[in-house]
Amino acid sequence: MRIVYMGTPEIAAVVLERLLESEHEVIAVVTQPDKPKGRGKEMACSDVKKVALAHELPIYQPEKARDEAFVEQMRALAPDLIVVTAFGQILPKALLELPKFGCINVHASLLPKYRGASPIQWAIINGDKVTGVTIMHMAEGIDTGDMITKELVEIAPDETGGSLHDKLAVAGGSALMTAIAQLENGTAVRIPQEESEPTYVGMLKKEKGQLDFSHPAVVLERLVRGLNPWPSTYTAFNGKLLKIWRADVIEELPQPLAKKVREQVLRPGSIVNVEKEYFDILTGEGLLRIRELQLEGKRRMTAEEFLRGYEVTEGLLLG
Repeated sequence: MRIVYMGTPEIAAVVLERLLESEHEVIAVVTQPDKPKGRGKEMACSDVKKVALAHELPIYQPEKARDEAFVEQMRALAPDLIVVTAFGQILPKALLELPKFGCINVHASLLPKYRGASPIQWAIINGDKVTGVTIMHMAEGIDTGDMITKELVEIAPDETGGSLHDKLAVAGGSALMTAIAQLENGTAVRIPQEESEPTYVGMLKKEKGQLDFSHPAVVLERLVRGLNPWPSTYTAFNGKLLKIWRADVIEELPQPLAKKVREQVLRPGSIVNVEKEYFDILTGEGLLRIRELQLEGKRRMTAEEFLRGYEVTEGLLLG
C-alpha cells in the first residue's frame, strides 16, 4: 500500500519507524515546519522529520495543511492511504477524501475518552488503571471518527507520562499494522463513537504543574507522575522554583504528627517531617513524601542528596 505519513512529535516518530519496517511503501512524510528551540533559538526539526531524513523520504512541511497548493501536492502523490499520528493540524475535507482507503488516525487513548492533545498525561492524572491506542477513520471533528481497532495498555502504579508515552508508541505501531491489514483485506469495521461519553483534553501549559497543597496527596502524586517529564510539577522553596520529580503518598498522618499539626495550626504546604532520605509536605489530605526534586539552576537529585546540601526545617511553608 502506498502511504503518506503525517506526524510531528516522538510518539509519531516511533509509529513511523514501525510502519517503515512493514511491506508498505511510505511515499512521503508530512510534518510541522522547523521551529526555533532552546536558549539559543536555533531552528530545530521535528522527531518525525529526523526519521524521514534518516530514511531519505520526501518531506513536506506546510504552514497550513488546508492550503490548496499543499492539497494539490498530496493529490499528485495519489496515496492509497494517509496515516496521521499527532500531526498538530486539522486536515481539510479535501485531504480526508483524497486516498482510496481514506485517512486514519493513531490516537493515544481509548476513544471517545480523552479526545484532544494530552490524553497520555490525563490518563495518569485521573488515576486510570488502563488506557490504550485507538485507530480510527478521520472525520472533520477532533478525534470524532469511526473506530477501526483498539489496543489496551495497563497503567502501572509508578507510571509517568514519559514511560506511558513509550508504551503507547509501541502499541500504536502494532495497532496501526492491524488496521492497515484489515483495510487491505476488506475486514476493517466502522464502530461509531458513543457521543454521550466523550471527554476532551487540550494542550498542557506549564501552569498546570504548580502544586496546590490544599488538594489531597494522592491527587498531587498523580499530577507529579503525569506531568513527568513535561511540563513537570513545581512549587517555591525559599523564593526559588523547586521541581518535584518523584513522590510517595502517606494517606494517614501518624497520631503524634496529627496532634502537632492541630496544635500548631499548620497549613497545607508546610514541611512537617524531615528524615535522612525524604521530607514530608502536609496536604489537604495526607502527606506528600518527596523522593526526587530539582532546585532552580541545579541538577535533578534525590531528596537525600538535597537534604545534605540545603537546610530544610519543619514548619517551612512551600509555595
